[in-house]
Amino acid sequence: MDNKKIVLLIIFSTSLLFLWDAWVKEQEKFKNPPAVTQTVAPADSAQAGNDSSLPVPGSELASSQANPQDGIPVSNGSGDTATPRLLPSGEQIRVVTDKVVAEIDTMGGDLRRLELLQQPSTEDKNVPYALLHSEAARTYVAQSGLVGEGLPNHKTTYRAESDVRNYELSAGEDKITVRLLAPESEGVQVIKTYTFHRNSYVIDVGFEVANKGDATVRPFAYFQMLRDSTPPAGKTMMIPSFLGAAVYTDEGKYQKIPFTDLDKGKADYPANANNGWIAMLEHYFLTAWLPQQHIPREFFAKRQSDNLYTAGVIVPAGVIAPGETTTTTMPFYAGPEEQDDLAGLAPGLELTVDYGWLTMVAKPLFRLLSFYHSWIGNWGIAIILLTMTVKLLFFPLSAAGYRSMAKLRLVTPKLQRLQEQYKGDRQRMHQAMMEFYQEEKINPMGGCFPILVQIPVFIALYWTILAAVELRYAPFALWINDLSSPDPYYMLPALLGISMFVQTKLNPTPTDPIQAKVMQFMPIIFSAMFFFFPAGLVLYSLVNNILSIAQQWQITKMYGSAASKNVSGKSAGNSKKTEKKTKENKRS
Repeated sequence: MDNKKIVLLIIFSTSLLFLWDAWVKEQEKFKNPPAVTQTVAPADSAQAGNDSSLPVPGSELASSQANPQDGIPVSNGSGDTATPRLLPSGEQIRVVTDKVVAEIDTMGGDLRRLELLQQPSTEDKNVPYALLHSEAARTYVAQSGLVGEGLPNHKTTYRAESDVRNYELSAGEDKITVRLLAPESEGVQVIKTYTFHRNSYVIDVGFEVANKGDATVRPFAYFQMLRDSTPPAGKTMMIPSFLGAAVYTDEGKYQKIPFTDLDKGKADYPANANNGWIAMLEHYFLTAWLPQQHIPREFFAKRQSDNLYTAGVIVPAGVIAPGETTTTTMPFYAGPEEQDDLAGLAPGLELTVDYGWLTMVAKPLFRLLSFYHSWIGNWGIAIILLTMTVKLLFFPLSAAGYRSMAKLRLVTPKLQRLQEQYKGDRQRMHQAMMEFYQEEKINPMGGCFPILVQIPVFIALYWTILAAVELRYAPFALWINDLSSPDPYYMLPALLGISMFVQTKLNPTPTDPIQAKVMQFMPIIFSAMFFFFPAGLVLYSLVNNILSIAQQWQITKMYGSAASKNVSGKSAGNSKKTEKKTKENKRS
C-alpha cells in the first residue's frame, strides 16, 4: 500500500467517524419511545414526613402529590403533540437583573421563564435567549416543593407577600428577594423565596418553614427541572450535541443520563450521596441544582410522559419543633456553560462542557485559546495564533514528513518506469518499489505523519468550537460575525479548497491514475463538506493549510535544488570519466 492509499484511508476513516456518530445520535433521537404506565399512587405523606430517611424517587413522593404532567402537551402516539395545553397559571412576578429577566408563577411558585440578557437567541441576536419557558409547544421550567402531609408543592397556589409584581435591580443593590406565601396548614406556615444576585446566574430557592402547631414536623424539600426532549433552535452541526440530564458525585463522578435511557427505564446513576449535583443540559446552556456539600440527598431522573422528563434532588428540610422556624436553601444555576465560572460553583460542574472523547486534547486547546483571547480580544485572531502554536509544536514531525514527500516527488518518474516495467506482475512490482525505496532511503509512509498528527487535533478543535459558548456570536472580521456557525457566504470553505488544490500540486503525483483522479476531486469534496462546519474550524484549517504550503514549498524547493546539484555533479563526473577514457584510448 503506497503513500496515497494511506492518505485516502485516513481521510475516509475520519469522515466515517463523523458520519457514524451523527447517524447513531439521529437514530436514537427518532426512536419511538415505549409506552409508559401512569405514575403510581401517592405514598403516605405523613409517614414520609416522620421518617428520618430520604424518600426514594421510585415512591413518587416528589411528584405524585401534584403530577407535573398535568396541563402539558399530550402525545397522540405518533411523536407529535395533540391539543397542546399550557401548565396551569396564576399571577406572574417579573424580576430583572443585570443578567436575567425572570418570570415566577404563583401557581406552584415555579420559575416559568428565564431570559439571559447577555446571550442572544438563535433566531434573532437582538432578542435575549430564553433558557426556561412555558409555552404551548415547549416546556422547560424549574419546580420545587415540600414533601409531607398538607405541605405546599409545585401545584399549590401561592400568594405574593408584597404587592410588587415587577422587580428591577437598581444601582447600589446586590440582590432581589421575592417571597411567596403558601396557605397555612395544620399550624405550619411556609414561605417560598427566590433570591437573585447581581452579576450572577445563580438563583437561591428556599423554604422558610414556621411550625406554629403542637407536633414536630420533619419535611423533605425537592427541587426539580421539568422539560421536554425537543432540542433548542440552533445551527445545524455535523454531530449533534448532547441533550439530557447529568449527575455528579465524588464516587460516581460525572455521568450523563440520556432521555433514551429514561424512555427504556435503563438509566443508571448514583441516587444516594452526601455530595454532588444534578443538571439538565442542552447545547451551550445548562440548569443545575447545587446542594451544599455533606448534606444527604437523593437524586432522581425519570420520564413523566411522552416527550416530558424530570430530574431533581430531594434533601431533608430539618426537624422542626413547635414554635421553631427553619430555612432550607438550594442554589439553582441557569445560564451558559462558561467554563471558568462553572468550575468555581461546584466540583465537576465544568465537566458539563462536552468535548467528546478527546477531552484530554480539547481542554488544553481551549485554555490556550482563552489565553490568546484575553491578550488579543478577538476569538478569530486567537484561533489563528492557536493554529500557529500547534503548527510550531509539530514542526519537526511535519518537516520530516514533507522531506519524505519531497524526495518521493523527485523520484516519481523512476517509480512510474518501474510500474510500466512490471505492470503485468504486481507482486514483483511492489518488491521492486520497496527495493527502490531502500536504495533511495525514502520512507513511503513519511508523508502520512503530518496528517496523522493533525487528525486528533482537528477533531478536538471541532469539539472545542462546537462546545464553547464563548465563541457563540463571536465576530472575527468582515462578514464573519459568528465563529460558531458556518460562513454565510462560503468564502472560507472556497479559500480552503484552493489551498488544498495548491497542496496537491506540491505533493508527488500518484502513479495510479485512479488515485490521481480522486486526489484532484478531494479539494472540491472537502470544500463542500466544510460548508456546514463552524467558521472557526474552517479558519483553523485554512490557516493550517497556508502554513503547511509555505513549509512544504520551502522544503520541496530545497530538495529540488539539491537534486539539481546532484544531477549536475553526476553529469560533470560522467563527462570527466568519458574524457579520461577517450585520452587513454588515443594513447593506446
